[in-house]
Amino acid sequence: MSTVMIRPLPRLRALPATLPLEGAVRIELEEGVPVFRASNSIQTRIEGLLLKERDVGLTAEEKRELDRYEEIDDFLSFINRMVRNLVQSQPVKET
Repeated sequence: MSTVMIRPLPRLRALPATLPLEGAVRIELEEGVPVFRASNSIQTRIEGLLLKERDVGLTAEEKRELDRYEEIDDFLSFINRMVRNLVQSQPVKET
């Protein structure tokens, strides 16, 4: 029997002011396992901030916003790893 190591849940300092309260995260199934991802509109915003950062630089507020999105991405990645590890640790049921 395998043991699943559970790490502490990362804490978010704050949410970006531009983060919509609804529709910010979508759920997809990959091999029957739910995967949490940022919505297309959030991904577009992050890409825009990254391009602006590369081309002309960000304001202090935009930098904080991008940092908050990075924290959310880390959080979702953690949740996805935990869900995947829990599913993989369960015995396969024959149907």
